[in-house]
Amino acid sequence: MAKKDASGTPRMNKKLYEDELRRLQADLVTMQEWVRESGARIVVIFEGRDAAGKGSAIKRVTEYLNPRIARIVALPVPTDRQRGQWYFQRYIEHLPTAGEIVLMDRSWYNRAGVEKVMGYCTPDEYRRFLHQAPLFERMLVEDGIILLKYWFSVSDKEQELRFRSRLKDPMRRWKLSETDVLSITKWVDYSKAKDEMFVHTDIAEAPWWVVESEDKRAARLNMISHFLSMVPYEHMEPPLVRIPHRPPASDYERPPRELNRPVPDHAARITELAAEAKSKGKGKG
Repeated sequence: MAKKDASGTPRMNKKLYEDELRRLQADLVTMQEWVRESGARIVVIFEGRDAAGKGSAIKRVTEYLNPRIARIVALPVPTDRQRGQWYFQRYIEHLPTAGEIVLMDRSWYNRAGVEKVMGYCTPDEYRRFLHQAPLFERMLVEDGIILLKYWFSVSDKEQELRFRSRLKDPMRRWKLSETDVLSITKWVDYSKAKDEMFVHTDIAEAPWWVVESEDKRAARLNMISHFLSMVPYEHMEPPLVRIPHRPPASDYERPPRELNRPVPDHAARITELAAEAKSKGKGKG
């Protein structure tokens, strides 16, 4: 039975999702080659509520890309020195050079969201940001950078379900912070901050694109498909690499393996334990 989101809508079929994701990821690899050859510069901003699916979307975008070309930027809390800088200064050093794609897992829009709602910036700093952000982004676009901004939208019920799922999962519990949990009690404050942010920063040169993410599978496909459609890439074959014949190692003799320090063979051990357990299970029958 297909899983459903908080509204009761069935999730996208997994097999259909995986087949289309692989096709889109192949197109991303093609786009990457065009970026490298053309010297294009791309910045993709991922914003949205906590647990809206930004990180998982970034993971699928970069899964098969060259990390030297496609970089993920997820900045920590600013240092005291950075707090004394012009607000956009610490982001500038992470912008792409020719032939690079930068994916920002949150961005300068922290000031319009978390900092505004949690009181981490002053009212003057907030108003200055709303005035300067469009100016800053227009400069980036005028200089030739392809700037894409995605807002991942999720309902309050679905967000809470994902928070509770993370709390029970030891592999994902690290994703849940006190600030994340506070977003439940400050839902309306975040909504107002997002609406105000859109009023000031949804500009023609760099508009906001909303990704409905109640269904994470559909959200990833929609975002990647749109991303590809916004980049004027052309199909480019990567340089042909020829694998040479290995010359005979007539003047080399490998040292005895006994001189090495091999890691314990954990894989062999669990294979052995699994075989024993299976054998005991058959014996009971």
